[in-house]
Amino acid sequence: MNSIKLAAIGLFGLVCAPVFAQGAEEAAVKKLIEPRLGERAKVVSVTRTPYSGLFEIRTDSNDILYTDKKAQYLFVGRVIDTTTYEDYTKARVDDISKVKFSELPFDSALKMVKGNGKRVLAIFEDPNCGYCKRFRHTLKDMDNVTVYTFMYNILSEDSIAKSKNVWCSADRQKAWDDWMLNNKVPADAPENCLTNPHDKILALGRKLNITGTPTIFFADGSRIPGAVDLKAVEAKLASIK
Repeated sequence: MNSIKLAAIGLFGLVCAPVFAQGAEEAAVKKLIEPRLGERAKVVSVTRTPYSGLFEIRTDSNDILYTDKKAQYLFVGRVIDTTTYEDYTKARVDDISKVKFSELPFDSALKMVKGNGKRVLAIFEDPNCGYCKRFRHTLKDMDNVTVYTFMYNILSEDSIAKSKNVWCSADRQKAWDDWMLNNKVPADAPENCLTNPHDKILALGRKLNITGTPTIFFADGSRIPGAVDLKAVEAKLASIK
């Protein structure tokens, strides 16, 4: 039995599928826990769980913590069902991290269509992110997909400059691919090119709690952080009805 399974048994024992109810008890726990966490985390909500009397604490960064009804102890970790090994904490984080995909500002993104383009995903990428470049190579092997790329410049001032040059190119997607796939630096933006979605995308990324690149969003609103492989992306796309 692996270490994750052992940890789950030792910490929580058997648990049931989560069914949450809210009321005065949650409000009382929230009132207790907020001053004890101080500036370390802003509490968005507190919800009673079926997990041995624990209460779920959701923070403004979409982290999930657990405490008792007296807010005396803080549990940092995952709740795992030892009969199925389903990770309920991950499921909750995935759920609260979803976005309304149709409301993303696609007019501020690069757009690439391959094949029939029926499958859709959006990626937040930094031009100086090595993992983003790796994932861009993964996309080369995909077909029948539409990819929206939001240039999310969080690594350096140079990232902002490169993204502006791409945005001001005659063929934005080609300029982006030339850089991300072939290390061909985009030409300097002309002086009369004043449009640049950098501030808008940076604010959006912070609102969506995107802390690293690449971050991939799918049509069902779910996200996957990191440069996952082709098999994982195809499996996720196939799971979306």
